[in-house]
Amino acid sequence: MFLFDTLSLIFVALILLGAIPNLFYSFGYLPHIQRKTHYQVHYFAFIISMLGVVVAGNALVFLFFWELMSLTSWQLILTEVEDKETIKAARFYFFMTHFGFVFLLLFFLIATNGNLDISFEDMKNIAAAFKYPTLLFFMLVFGFLSKAGAVPFHVWLPYAHPAAPSPVSALMSGVMLKVAIYGFARFLFDVLYPWPLEWGIVVLVIGSISSIVGVLYALSEHDIKALLANHSIENIGIILIGFGMGMIFDSLGLKTLSTFAFIAALFHVFNHMSFKSLLFMGAGSVLHQTHTKNIEKYGGLIKSMPVTALTFLLASISISALPPSNGFLSEWMIFQSMLGSYNIADMSLKLAIPFAIFALAITGGLAIACFVKAYGITFLGLHRSKNAKHAKEVNFLMKSGMILMSLVVISLMLFTPFYISWFDKTLVSLHHISVYAKMFPHGIWNMHSVAVHGGVVSPLILLASLLGVTLLLLFAYKVLHVKTRVYHTWGCGYKTSAKTQYSATGFAGPIRRFFNWLYKSNEHFHKENIGEHETKFSDSNYEVHVKPLFEASLYESSKKLTNSVSYWVYRLAHFEKTRYAAMIFNLMLLVLFSYRIFLHEFSWATFTLELIVVIISIKVLIIGDKK
Repeated sequence: MFLFDTLSLIFVALILLGAIPNLFYSFGYLPHIQRKTHYQVHYFAFIISMLGVVVAGNALVFLFFWELMSLTSWQLILTEVEDKETIKAARFYFFMTHFGFVFLLLFFLIATNGNLDISFEDMKNIAAAFKYPTLLFFMLVFGFLSKAGAVPFHVWLPYAHPAAPSPVSALMSGVMLKVAIYGFARFLFDVLYPWPLEWGIVVLVIGSISSIVGVLYALSEHDIKALLANHSIENIGIILIGFGMGMIFDSLGLKTLSTFAFIAALFHVFNHMSFKSLLFMGAGSVLHQTHTKNIEKYGGLIKSMPVTALTFLLASISISALPPSNGFLSEWMIFQSMLGSYNIADMSLKLAIPFAIFALAITGGLAIACFVKAYGITFLGLHRSKNAKHAKEVNFLMKSGMILMSLVVISLMLFTPFYISWFDKTLVSLHHISVYAKMFPHGIWNMHSVAVHGGVVSPLILLASLLGVTLLLLFAYKVLHVKTRVYHTWGCGYKTSAKTQYSATGFAGPIRRFFNWLYKSNEHFHKENIGEHETKFSDSNYEVHVKPLFEASLYESSKKLTNSVSYWVYRLAHFEKTRYAAMIFNLMLLVLFSYRIFLHEFSWATFTLELIVVIISIKVLIIGDKK
C-alpha cells in the first residue's frame, strides 16, 4: 500500500523542507484570511496529500492522494475570492489538472490490466507486454507534465499561483510541481524502463522550450506573483533538460554521464523548491503590506522591510544562477552534462543538444535581467505609491518562515556534497552506477564534472573569497574614512522623483521590442495635454499588454473549434425534416462520386466538377442561411 524506498524518502524530505518554513509563514499570514477554517482544513490536507503521493505503493493509493492534492489546492485558490478573475483562475486550474488526471487514469488502467491494487513492480511486467509503450510514455507526459507546468500545458500557472494566498502559492510552486516531477520519474524508472533514445529527446526539447518561454513571459510581467509563476515554468524546463539528458545518456549506455545528469536534475528540483518558496513568501509579504501585485506601485521597500528585502535578494541571486549559489551549481552540472555529449554521432542529438545548450544559456542571461528588474523596482529607488511609503515589515511568524527558508537555500549551497551524496544513493537504488567519488575525488572543496575534459568548480572556495573581499573592502572603508555621498538610488546623480525614475516597463522595453514577434504586445498611451501644447501634459499613462502565444494560438483556437463543432451538432439536431432528406441526397452523391476511385476512373477534371456540385448542394440544401 505504501512504499518507503530511497526515491520516496528523498521527496518526503523535499516536501518537509518546503512545508515546515511555510507553516510558520502561514500562521503569520492567517489573521489576514477571512475563511480561516476553510483555509486550514484544506492547507493541512494539501500537505498530507503530497506526502501520500510520494509514498504511495500502488496505483489506487497514488490516484487517491493525487486527486486529493488537486482538489485541496483548487479549494485553496478559492480561499480569497476577491473578483471574477480568481474564480476564472480556479476553474482553469480545475480543468487542466483533470485533463492530466484522465491520462494518468488511462495509463494505470492499461499498466495494471484494470487491477489498481498491484505494485509498481508488477506493473512493469504488464507494461513490457503492451504493444505500444510509446503511447504509455505520452500518457505520462500529458498526465504529469501538465501538472508540472511544462510547455504547452503551462497556461494555468500564471493564473492559479497569483490567485492563491501567498503561503499556498509558495507550496504550489515550490513543492507541488516537484511532486509531479516525482510521479514522472517514478513511473519512467519503475514501469517503463528501459526507454528508447527518442523519449529522452522529447523530454529534452520540452524542457528547452519551457525554459525559454517561461523566462520570456516572466520578463514582460509586472504582476509580481505572475512573474514568479512564469519563472516556475522556466525552472521546470531546466529540470527537464537535465532529466532528458539523463534519459538520452542511459539509452546510449553512457551510465556515468546518465547518473550525473539525473543528479543535476534532482539537485535543481531541491534548489527550485527552496528559492521559489522564498520568493513567493517575499512577494506575499510585499503584497500584504502594499495591497497590490503591480511592481510599478512598489519602490524603496528595502528601508521599511529589510528582512523581506534581504531574503528576497538571496533567492534572486540563487534563481539567477549567480556563483556560488546553489542555483548556479545545479545549472553548471546540467551544462557540463550537455557538454559531455560532444562525441555522440547521432544526427538528431546533434540538433537537439545544441538547441538545449542555447536555451539554457539564454535563459540564464534573461533570468538575471528579470530579477534585476524585480528586485530593483520593488526594493530600491523611491516609493512609487502611498501604500509603499507606509509599508512596514511583516510580523514575527512571517519573518521566521522566510528566515528558515533562507537557511534551506544556504544549506543547499554550503552542504552541496552532502546533498549530492544523497542523490547519488537514490540513483544507485534505481540501478545506476555511483559517480560521487568521481565528482569529489579530492575532498569536498572541488566539484568535478564526470565528462571527458569536463570542468571543475569550487563553490566553498569561491564563497570564502567573496566574503573575504567584502570584509576587506569594509575594513578599508572604516580605516581609510572613505568620503561618501548619499543620493537617490537609480538617480545616477540626477535629480529624480517617484514619477520620473526607471520603471519596470521601461526596463523590460528593449528586450520586449526584440522579442515582439513572440509577445504580440498591445501598447496603450494616454495623456492629457495642457492647453494647446502638444509637448506639455498634466497626466500620462503608458501600458503594455502581452498576449500569451500558446494560450491564444493553441487553447483559444481549440475553444473556437469546439464552439464551432458544438454549433453544427446543435444545428444537426434541430434541422427541419426537409434538411434531413437533403443530407441523405448529398451522402448518396458523395458515395457515387467516391465509387469512381475504386473503379480507378479518377481524374482531376471530374473530381473538381463533382466537388463543386457537392459543395453547392450542401450550401443550398443543408446549410442555408446562417442564423
